Formats: sequence, C-alpha cells, structure tokens
Amino acid sequence: MPRDLRLTRRNALTGLAALPLAGCASGYAGRSVLAPGAGSASGSPYPKPGLDQLARKNGRRFGSAVASTPGRTDQGSIQNARYMELIKAECGIVVPENEMKWQTVRPGPDTFDFSRMDSIAAWAKQNDMALRGHTLLWHRPQWFPDWLNTYDYGANPTAEAERLLTDHIRAVTRRYRGQIHSYDVVNEAIDHDRDAPIETSLSRAMGSPEAVIDLAFHTAREELPDAQLVYNDYMSWEPDHRKHCDDVLRLLEGMVKRGTPVDALGIQSHIEIFAIDPATGVGPYLEREWRRFLDEVTGMGLRLLITEFDVKDKALPAAIPERDRKIAEFSRRYFDVMLEYGDHLDDILAWGMTDTFNWLQYFEPAERPDGLQVRGTPYSSDYEVKPLRTAMAEQLNF
Repeated sequence: MPRDLRLTRRNALTGLAALPLAGCASGYAGRSVLAPGAGSASGSPYPKPGLDQLARKNGRRFGSAVASTPGRTDQGSIQNARYMELIKAECGIVVPENEMKWQTVRPGPDTFDFSRMDSIAAWAKQNDMALRGHTLLWHRPQWFPDWLNTYDYGANPTAEAERLLTDHIRAVTRRYRGQIHSYDVVNEAIDHDRDAPIETSLSRAMGSPEAVIDLAFHTAREELPDAQLVYNDYMSWEPDHRKHCDDVLRLLEGMVKRGTPVDALGIQSHIEIFAIDPATGVGPYLEREWRRFLDEVTGMGLRLLITEFDVKDKALPAAIPERDRKIAEFSRRYFDVMLEYGDHLDDILAWGMTDTFNWLQYFEPAERPDGLQVRGTPYSSDYEVKPLRTAMAEQLNF
C-alpha cells in the first residue's frame, strides 16, 4: 500500500483521539457510537454494533476461540451460557481452542474421539456461526500425544508415517466438510535453536520436517479443493521476534517454491508488552521491519489472518486504568498497521474474550511479577467492556 495512504489512515485515527470516549477513564478516545454500555434495544449488556458487525463492513469477520468442557459451566466454553451470550453478541466465527488438536481427537494410533469438537461444531451450526479449523498438525513434540512421540514406525517408517498423517487429516476434514472452510493446517513448525523446522517422530520417519509439512498441505488440498489452507505461527512485531520472522519467511518461501498449496499466513498476534519504550510509553515494536515482513508475505501471494489476538501486559503498572489505557494504545498501534493491509487481511480472531478465560493467566512467560491477572482481552473477568474493546471497535469501524 502506498505510504501516503498509510499516513492518511494513521492521521485520521489520531485525529479521532481528540474526541472524548464515554466509559474510558484512561483518556483513549474514539466515537461515541462505540462507547461501552451502548446496548441494544433488546437489553443486551454488550455494545452495539458488535465487533463482527463492524468487521463485516470491510469484508471480514471477527471471532474468538471457544472451548468445550462437558460437565463444567465455569470455563470459556459452549457449556457456559453467560460466556456464549458474549460470543454471540461480538462474534461471527469461532475456532476450537484445543478440541481439534491431536491430543484431544487422537487418543491412540487407531482411535479418534471427536466428541468435544463435535459439540463445538454443533453449537456453531445452531447459532449460525462460522467455524475455523485449528489445527490439523501442531508440529511440536511437546504437543503430540505421548503415543506419537514413542511410536514404532516399523520396517517401512516413511510409509507408516505418511499413513498416520494422511489418515488423520482425512478423518478430520471429512467429518467437518461443508462447515469448515479455513484450516490452520500446520501450527508452529519452527525450531528457534536450529533456525529450521522442528524435528518430530513424524519428520524422522519421513526424512525431513518439510516432507511432513508438504504432505499435510497436499492432503488437505486433496480433501478440500476450495478451502483456505493456512500456516499459523506466533511471530510478531516486537524486537525479540525478528529472528522468528526471518525463520517463518524462509519456511514460507520454501513451501511456495516447492508448490506446497498454502494460501495464507495465520499471524497469531499474542502481542507483548514485556518492556516499556520511553519514546512511546508502551511496549517496544519494530514497525518498519514488521511492514517489511508483511510485504514479503503478501508478495508471495499469501493472504493474512489474525488468528489468536490478545495482549501480554507484563511490564505495565498494576493500576487498572493506566494499564488498560496502555493495552488499548499498544493494540491500536498494532491494528493500525495490520488494517493497512486490508486488501490482504481476512478474518480477525481473539484467543478468548474475557480475561479470566484467557490462556495468558497460566502461561508462565506472560505472568506478571506482581501476580495480578493479565488484562489482555476485550472484556474484564466481570464481563465489563474495557478500553481495548473500544479501541478494537474504533479500528474495525474505520
């Protein structure tokens, strides 16, 4: 996108910051139509229009990860009626948090258990909600089921590994054919210590990680000729992610050169405030380098998705008004860049909508030194609208 258009968008949004924003003690500003508490005439406690309604104005959808926890109604799951009302108010698409991963659906080499994933698919269908697939292969040993890490591939390991992988992808994609049209085919395949794809029992049997990745994508394409096939990873715009961005580019370049049928890059967007940049008052980020990364990805002909958005607030002060303001500001800067790639950007999904159900609460690198809850989602644990939600709405509405 031409630089003058980028500046036009940024300047326009900056100009909005002069306007008061109801319900935001932080001073972050925006249009009152998006203010907290602007519920519907039917008495919904959530702002109108919802985030998905705003996203659809520009041809994309907004959504969130959800879980299925049979027998428990106190999680961020379809069994939690209150949480699902929030999801229905704000989202047009959902993605399973863990229910499609191998550990859940493949308890043994010859057995599948789709019960939890089926319940999410049924809920989505009943509520006219689109559904993404996550993930057909999380190519990391620590996220393989135990049996796969120790599996005996026999006298012909390549053929047996190919059978295990293709059987798995066929079983999943055939079960949800017609409902899921976008899949994270492979998730997080980079070994940072080697600057290369991760080795697993599958890759050792098949000869290389690239062989595994390519087979996963080719099998998915054979099963779903019209689906969007995504490579998903957590590279980001903070300084510590520069090397990871380079590794992902090399991976994608290799896939494109080999004719691997990848359509898009899923950018997880677990953005981080692990330090404070005195120049901005928020976390350090490398905008120029991040734009270069996005330019290279889109230059390969790949689409972009934001697949798991939330914010790690480790370096921010404890005081909630200031912390929420800084989270909103950092996110505004991030979305400002990402939405400038709107011609290439498809759906935007958060990894949970309220703090209490967000995975960052139990992810050790994101834990705050003061022990307080991470406040990296659009809603508080009490389902109160936060400045982050307001900032997101303003960006999506532009």
